[in-house]
Amino acid sequence: MLLLAGSLVANYFANVYTTTHVSNPVSDIILDNLPVFNVRFMFVQGAIVFGIFVIILVLREPQRMPFVVKSVAIFILIRSLFIMLTHTALPPDHVILDPTSIFRFITAGDDMFFSSHTGLPFLLALIFWQNKRLRLFFIIVSFIFAVSVLMAHLHYSIDVFAAFFMSYSIFHIARRFFLKDYALFNESAAK
Repeated sequence: MLLLAGSLVANYFANVYTTTHVSNPVSDIILDNLPVFNVRFMFVQGAIVFGIFVIILVLREPQRMPFVVKSVAIFILIRSLFIMLTHTALPPDHVILDPTSIFRFITAGDDMFFSSHTGLPFLLALIFWQNKRLRLFFIIVSFIFAVSVLMAHLHYSIDVFAAFFMSYSIFHIARRFFLKDYALFNESAAK
């Protein structure tokens, strides 16, 4: 939990940095040819429901929690570094999010690379790979979120497509760093 708390603090300061150092928007072949759709509901409420589902999932089998929480923490930490490296502005024609939304505590909006809406569900698909139903569910959620952030122009296409590769790499980093937690996770999955 300390690692997760630390990663959230790093995420906060990375967002402060990107807000104060945001550059210009860039062109994007997909967004340039895709009209903006208002999918705010999916972006905000969909992510909240997804987060609640994941919390319930790991609380039902607490022995899985250490690896899941540490993997998510590493995901947030690595993403914090990358959003500081690539602090591009939102596309100019993006959907406007409610400034009072719960997401304002997590993001300032200029944290583009890479998409956590796309990457986090895919990371969980990799973590729960042995469970076919959960794997499929997380992959579907990842694609739904990927499409929704592109439709709303809340991420560039590179942010979305790279999220799959970044999540795959983060999964393997977490497996290597947290061997005992991963073994405990797999032990509980075998039961």
